[in-house]
Order: sequence, then structure tokens, then C-alpha cells
Amino acid sequence: MDLALVVFVLVYFVMATGRVPGVRLDRACAAFVGAVVLVAGGATTPTAAWQAIDVGTIGLLLGLMIVSAQFRLGGFWASLTQRLADRPTSAERLLFELILTAGVMSALLTNDVVCLAIAPVLVDVCVRRRLDPVPFLLALAAAANVGSAATLIGNPQNMLIGQSLGLSFSSYLLDGAVPAALGLLGVFVVLRRAYRGKLERTLPPRVGPEHAFDRWQTQKGVCVLLALIAGLLVCPLPREVQAMLAASVLLVSRRIDSGALLAQVDWALLVLFAGLFVCNHAFQEAGHATAAFAWLREAGLDLHRPVALFVTSVIGSNLISNVPLTMLLLPVADHPSAGPILCLATTLAGNLLLVGSIANLIVVEQALRLGVRPLHRSWFLEHLRTGIPITLTTLAIAAGWSWFRS
Repeated sequence: MDLALVVFVLVYFVMATGRVPGVRLDRACAAFVGAVVLVAGGATTPTAAWQAIDVGTIGLLLGLMIVSAQFRLGGFWASLTQRLADRPTSAERLLFELILTAGVMSALLTNDVVCLAIAPVLVDVCVRRRLDPVPFLLALAAAANVGSAATLIGNPQNMLIGQSLGLSFSSYLLDGAVPAALGLLGVFVVLRRAYRGKLERTLPPRVGPEHAFDRWQTQKGVCVLLALIAGLLVCPLPREVQAMLAASVLLVSRRIDSGALLAQVDWALLVLFAGLFVCNHAFQEAGHATAAFAWLREAGLDLHRPVALFVTSVIGSNLISNVPLTMLLLPVADHPSAGPILCLATTLAGNLLLVGSIANLIVVEQALRLGVRPLHRSWFLEHLRTGIPITLTTLAIAAGWSWFRS
């Protein structure tokens, strides 16, 4: 029995389904258990397993999570959402402003964090303004996904791609910013059309304020974030070192306990990355990845070609999720446009199905926790109704821009 192949198949089954029948094991724990089994079973050595983990990607993720935590604990997200809601404006304009804000912030502070922080406050805002939270929550998730495609720090898979392929932060902006900006406009057009005349709804109040706004802590976070962005553009230090330096500055504080900042870190995501690095390493060392790519090439699907890589990224992201798929496809990302294609395709494809993106699941979990459900459909079908046109629109924009840039 080939242990590397068996573990790989089982782990990626959990990546696709999100669970193990009969066992309460999520994706992160499945990746962790798989990595441990591979080491214990001799499919790889402890030293090789540690070396397989891309410390640069883990460090970049951790640093940016701490920077994002500063904004949440400083009450920035609650204050920002409140300011949008308190302005005397129409529901459609509020929808547009929410999409623009979520998209821009996701490009800088990662989409998952933005969704986690804004969703509860957004529900409270909609309830008080007698608006239906459903279209606004869908807008939040879609805009966070699309906006995160603009930069190499907008989401976990972009960070991984940028680190692994050595992409330039400033150069990728030319590839990602334009389709992301046009894509945000597409999100607004689709949602406005789908919910025209259906944005009002009365619900009982369920949420209170999250964190009180602290001007000093928010200003501190803004200054550190701007310094980090400037450093990513011009500083020769590795990206992960810059992110960790930014996090270190924020951890040294007289007002916010460092433990509170660390408590906001998504440790499960870091465990997921580490486990998948080990599982993929064992799979590749056993020669299975090379054999699989050769079989696909003989079948007429050469992933070394941009179009094939684009299509595979879109389909695969909705089968096993975008982060695991990205790790699988990185070995064949060897042509000049492969990096931008992977970033754009895996990110924008996340809007197709509810399970295609962690940001989607975060928003829906927050909505269910607060008792918000669509009136006539399940969350899966409600998301699918707008997810299909949003995905097709944004992918068409990305494909056209990539062709123009090539």
C-alpha cells in the first residue's frame, strides 16, 4: 500500500467535503493528522516534513493576521460599518459603498478577516435600517473575494503563490488591480439587478456593538499598515520579515494586551497550511504528482499552457477549495503568466459556490449565528443565484485583462 497516495486522497477528500463521516474532524485537523501519519508511517522523515513547510508563507500570514487583529480590537471595523450606515443615503448606494469598502480593505488586510469583522456589525446595521441583510451579506463575501485578488496579500492563496514563485508585489498590482476594480463594479451590477426592489425587510434586533472605537489604536494600526505596504513596494527585505516586523510593533503596546492580539489569529488556517505542505511534499516525492500531470498532458490538458491552467484553477477551486488546489498546481506554474493566472482564477472562482471560499462560509456562519436566513431559499441556493453571474463576469474580465497583458 502506498501510504503517501492513500493519505493524500483521504486528506483532499476532506478538503472537498469539509468533514469525515462519523468524526468531527475539520479541514485543518485532517491536514494535521495526515501529516503526522505520513511521518509516523515512514512516508517522509521528520526533518523532511519540517523542511517542506514554507516558513515564509506561514510568517507572512501570521504577521498580517496580527496587523488585522489590531484593527478589530481598536474598533475600526465596527466604526467603519457604522459610519457607512449612518450616512443619509439610499439602500442601493449603501450596497455600492459596502462593496467598494470591503473590496479595498480585503486587498490590504485579507478577505477572511474583513468578512469575520464586518458581518456581525453589518447585520445590526441592516436590522436598524429595516434592510434585508441577505443581499448585503452576499455583497460582503463577493466583494471581499474579488477585492482580495488585487494584491499578493489579499488572501492566503495569493500569499502562497507570491512567496513560492517570487512574484513582485508592485508588478502583480498591474495584473490584479484592474480586474479587481472592474470586478467590484460587476458585483454591484449583478446584486443590484437581482435584488432591485427587494432590499427592505424587518427583523428583530439581535446584535450589539462589537468593540468600542479607539482612535489611537486605529491610527497606530493605519500607520503600521501604510508602512508595511510601502515596504512591500520598495524594501528589499523578505515580505514575511516585513510582516512580522509590523506585527512586532503592534504587539508592544501599553493598552492592548498582546495575548488579545494573538487570540485573534486564525491558528487553524496556519495548521491547515503546514499540514498540506507536508502531505503535498510526500505526494510529490513519491512521484505521483509528476505521473498525474503527465497523464493529464497525454489526455490533452497541458497545465503548462495558460488557458488550461486558468480553466483547471476555476474548476478545481470549487472541488477542493482554492488553497489546497493552489498547492497542487504550483509545480506546473512555470510560464511567465502562471502566477497572475493562479492568483486571479483561484480567487475569483471562489464566488461560484458557497463552499468555494472560506470568506463565503464565514459570512454564512455569522448570519446563521445571528438568525439571518433567506426568505425563500437555502443559503446555498441564494448564493448560487448571484454567484454564477458574478463569477462568470469577473472571470471574463480577468481573462480579458490577462490576454491584454500577455
